[in-house]
Amino acid sequence: MNEVWKKPPVTLEAYQAMVGKEVGVSSWHLIDQGRINAFADVIEDHQFIHVDPERAKKETTFGNTVAHGFLTMSLLSIMSYEVMPVIQGTTMGVNYGFDRLRFLSPVRAGSRVRGRFVLTEAKLRKPTELQSRTSVTVEIEGEEKPALAADWLGLIYFA
Repeated sequence: MNEVWKKPPVTLEAYQAMVGKEVGVSSWHLIDQGRINAFADVIEDHQFIHVDPERAKKETTFGNTVAHGFLTMSLLSIMSYEVMPVIQGTTMGVNYGFDRLRFLSPVRAGSRVRGRFVLTEAKLRKPTELQSRTSVTVEIEGEEKPALAADWLGLIYFA
């Protein structure tokens, strides 16, 4: 069960009052070679920079294999579940996409990443539909430059 569903829900008004504020920072998530290999199998992207540690060490400036950018991006879901509150009366939420998504630094195998979430918009499109915009930065433990920065859009539906 996702952690978000274990937290007490907030009112729509309380959620909208979070606009412009950092909502929270997720826990650290390990990006080890096993996770990278499993992701490579799912998306059928076995480029050596991801799955061949010896070759990546010899032939790249990374010094190691690196996670797929889309793997880092896909972890936004679990990170958001840890941080973003559920609004009272929510029946479901869906990913609406990104207005901006940049992969800023490689995530080397063995690194840990976490998400930092700032709610930048929460407006009703219909009485039972809220559009949210969240600025997300994925930090790499021990590194100055983040792995990813994005403006993430979501739709939240109410009964």
